[in-house]
Amino acid sequence: MYEKKLKIYDEIVALCPEIERKGKTMAYTSSNGYMFSLLNKEAEIGIRLSKESQEIFKEKYDSTIFKSHGAVMRDYVLVTDAMLTDLKMVAKYLKESYAYVNSLPPKATKKKK
Repeated sequence: MYEKKLKIYDEIVALCPEIERKGKTMAYTSSNGYMFSLLNKEAEIGIRLSKESQEIFKEKYDSTIFKSHGAVMRDYVLVTDAMLTDLKMVAKYLKESYAYVNSLPPKATKKKK
């Protein structure tokens, strides 16, 4: 199941040329020091959205908060399986998420010693 969802996740990211998929063991996207989407080990896709967009998204798509490794991911919503019939629509939300994290103050990165 994970491999199938990984293929779908990669297809969604491929629809957004400005976004690069990262991670070898856990697929994710990040920008400006913030992760903004990921595929968790339960093969669920989560996207980070602004507070306003989260509420609209959850209501419109009968979705909920997103959890990874049993923890609630703050500002993330669950991309439901029903939504995966329209990857262009999901890509639109991924682009919105990308714009959202890039509107935040840059997150300090840890310096390697």
